[in-house]
Amino acid sequence: MKNLDIFVTKLRKSGLRPTKQRLKICEVLFTPEKTFHFTVNDLIKIIEEKLSEKISLATVYNTVHAFKKKGYLKEISITSDKSYFDTNTSIHHHFFDTKENMLIDIDSSQIELKNIPIPPSGKSIKDVDVIINVENDSHSL
Repeated sequence: MKNLDIFVTKLRKSGLRPTKQRLKICEVLFTPEKTFHFTVNDLIKIIEEKLSEKISLATVYNTVHAFKKKGYLKEISITSDKSYFDTNTSIHHHFFDTKENMLIDIDSSQIELKNIPIPPSGKSIKDVDVIINVENDSHSL
């Protein structure tokens, strides 16, 4: 019952009514012991497989984006039309496996940033996301 209260609070703080479908989304996003990366389509599949629940794309999309806006999820843009979301909102970076379409966490202490340019006038740096694209070595297949 404690999780339900947490989910309701997260939804309300995100400006969303705690409907049955949104509570199911919370159950998938915020219950696992390990953080994970997902696309909106991945999340729909997970909800259908784990909870045998059908939730509309619009509901999942709007809920995920409301959580991102509130800081409960982090968005990682791979290309202009491909975004992943991360339940780990701490400062960290990623490898992106281009063949598997998979993100792998890199602890921020493993990357040292130097010579970050001064942002344009009137702008400040919000954060820095490092994404390193990787693929299988051709000889390891």
